[in-house]
Amino acid sequence: MLTRSFMSPESSENLLAYTPMLHARMFTETPKFRDHHFQPTRSGLSSPPKAEVPPPDLYLDGHPEKDRPLFVQFCANSPDELLEAARYVEPFCDAVDLNLGCPQGIARKGNYGAFLQEDWDLIYKLINKLHLNLDVPVTAKMRILESREKTLEYANMILSAGASVITVHGRQREQKGHKTGLADWSVLRYLRANLPPDTVIFANGNILRHEDIFSCLEETGADGVMSAEGNLYDPTIFAKPPLIGHEGQEYWRGRDGKGGYRMDAAFRRYMDILYKYVLEKPPPTRQPLFLPSEPQPDAPPTTPNESAKNEGDDQPPPKRKKRDKKLTSPNLLAVQSHLFHLLRPLVTKHTDISDALARSRAGDIPAFEHVLQLVESAVKDGLLDYDSDPAKYEDPSIPGAKEQEASLDKDESSVATVKACKRPWWVCQPYVRPLPKEALENGSLTLSKKDKRKLEEERAMEKVRGEQGRK
Repeated sequence: MLTRSFMSPESSENLLAYTPMLHARMFTETPKFRDHHFQPTRSGLSSPPKAEVPPPDLYLDGHPEKDRPLFVQFCANSPDELLEAARYVEPFCDAVDLNLGCPQGIARKGNYGAFLQEDWDLIYKLINKLHLNLDVPVTAKMRILESREKTLEYANMILSAGASVITVHGRQREQKGHKTGLADWSVLRYLRANLPPDTVIFANGNILRHEDIFSCLEETGADGVMSAEGNLYDPTIFAKPPLIGHEGQEYWRGRDGKGGYRMDAAFRRYMDILYKYVLEKPPPTRQPLFLPSEPQPDAPPTTPNESAKNEGDDQPPPKRKKRDKKLTSPNLLAVQSHLFHLLRPLVTKHTDISDALARSRAGDIPAFEHVLQLVESAVKDGLLDYDSDPAKYEDPSIPGAKEQEASLDKDESSVATVKACKRPWWVCQPYVRPLPKEALENGSLTLSKKDKRKLEEERAMEKVRGEQGRK
């Protein structure tokens, strides 16, 4: 809802949302897990609903007017368990998606996600089971394999099982954490050229800014672009920036033309959506966002709430409060995590705000309102500081940037990407991960013995090729 709120009604219709990855067996066997992750009705899902009988108490997830189009994504390794889970969500979504891309350790331990990609027979059965038994389409998200040819063969198998859409993450399974690196869009272009022309492909990976969407579509030939982590850090990523001179209060643009939506504006929208749709009450009356160019009305005195009143850094955090039943809402449980993503540059600079956010418990709306007040005050100070000395915010100098840009390509250095994405700390912006070579150099990545041997072999081969070239 937050992402859609920044888009025009017309462009919002082209935005497809996915649920988080849901564990099919746990979703089926554990009502509490089901209620905490997918709430299409107020009464919950005690059994798979009948599609021909619409529930009288529709709630948020999959609501035909608030949360569509929607794909529900599962991980699974049993066709029967996957189908049983899909039966619960079928009436509330436009497709059921099988996640074959999760590279995390928990997926390895549970034998799902990207760790199924060697078992093509099982993957075929999982997808085909849904294809033959559901009234909605089945789709799949996959990662690329060790070669283009093998990836093409893999994609063809998934499509032959009955997948209507494939989302292709242009990284291999090993590319995660400090080894994430860049997604290889050329493999997606290869798939586009060699798969049947009517294949629907969504591209995933390297989507950090609004501009990247169009670059990706052009370079890959894909039909759509998925953003997961990028959208968490900047929920305005799919929104078209306003024209120059039409920024309003929420969008900031610097003297150099670079800009983005203000964090306090996105935070306000997020809170107001929670009030309206989750708490189902009007949001508090708010003063207009601060603009240096506009006179500000006197702010009414505020009284700190019980959860956030002038807690000193030397005081221990308060004991966790018991949550009432309503506060198990996934929309409330996720607030703190979402805000740490959204506010990352700001809370890195203002550690007092980071501490206040860390103390805010799920469902403690007054505590989050207090954090919002702190953020608004910090943004105000940032805007005034920019007005007094804009030069220090423009074209941030990164040590050795020019030398690195000249000597390293985009697969070895993130300098150019950081430079393109960097905004003042009060503006929504992506998090640019260091590339593997940079992570090695700064010590945040340590090679395993296997990786060290592979690197030594590659260097030895390069040395041999160099000597042969000189001859």
